[in-house]
Amino acid sequence: VELSSFSPALIFTMRTPVATRRRAPLLALLSLTGALHSDAYVVPPSTSRSPFRTANNLSQCQARNTCQEDASPKRVADVTDSIRQAAAAAFLSAALVLSPMPSATAADYGSLTNEQKAVAEAWRLVDNSFLERTFNGQDWFGMRQDAVKKKYKSMDEANAEIQKIVGSLGDKYTRYLPPAKYQSMVDSATGTLAGVGVEISTNSDGRVIASDVEANSPASNGGIKPRDVFVEVDGFRFEEKATPDDVASKLRGPEGSKVGVVMERDGKTLDYILQRQKITVTSVKTYMSEKAGVGKVGVIRIKSFSGTTADSVKKAIEDLKKKGAVAFVLDVRNNPGGLLPGGIDTASLFLDANKPVVF
Repeated sequence: VELSSFSPALIFTMRTPVATRRRAPLLALLSLTGALHSDAYVVPPSTSRSPFRTANNLSQCQARNTCQEDASPKRVADVTDSIRQAAAAAFLSAALVLSPMPSATAADYGSLTNEQKAVAEAWRLVDNSFLERTFNGQDWFGMRQDAVKKKYKSMDEANAEIQKIVGSLGDKYTRYLPPAKYQSMVDSATGTLAGVGVEISTNSDGRVIASDVEANSPASNGGIKPRDVFVEVDGFRFEEKATPDDVASKLRGPEGSKVGVVMERDGKTLDYILQRQKITVTSVKTYMSEKAGVGKVGVIRIKSFSGTTADSVKKAIEDLKKKGAVAFVLDVRNNPGGLLPGGIDTASLFLDANKPVVF
């Protein structure tokens, strides 16, 4: 009996829930029916003639005078043996289908807490996408079992567990961003957010500063200047280990709401009460310069790449051309990067059409 002829039915039932396995007699019958109609079972490899006769093929064989050969004792024995093999295969299928199977995992998943579900979902996403299938030489599936069994008191604890799981892969290109940091990245990439209009980074001492201030923003109108150091936002004081994301998450909030900010400048502390508003990040700034032997040169400074950068650069070029610019300089100093499509779209403004951007 060729196992491959009936193994698909077994594989299917072994992967289905209990409700499907209750239909085992039907599946066994289908298996037997399929076997009786399968050349692998009914027709022995040594011949190509069918052992089953209809009125039509009976008259044909009589005309060819071949009926005696097809109805030989050996031929009948071969067919009988094939049917017995088919029946044996069907009963074996039924036995395996009816055997006890592990309980379905859907019910188990439904009993998980939201925190456990978050951990399980994070593990699943990594498992689907991670190319190095040894997972840094770890018991990857055992790690999931242990992580899902844990009792988490809060989503912060679940986030910490996810961070631990992802970090264990030892891959610098695979990292977990908690919701607040992810939203911060999305806001920066799309170029719009509700805040006070400051660009945040760290100085040489590692303290969080306002590296740039948007024109006509709440921060600019309130008096905050570049290189001012963030001390406190809405009563939350920042320690030495604070990051730009920590500060940004406190500055952002519902449009129209107010936020208290304490800054440090030249050793003095300054208090501000600012009203949050929708901010469109100006990632592109321009000015005109002049070069001997060249003429007017339009300088386009790109602070970061976002979804709006290419459109802003295109408009800047048009405006500078109207002012007489005959050449352009793209200033990307201190540009940390940003949204990849934004960079590609910007480069496409200066490259031939339908040619790949090499990066």
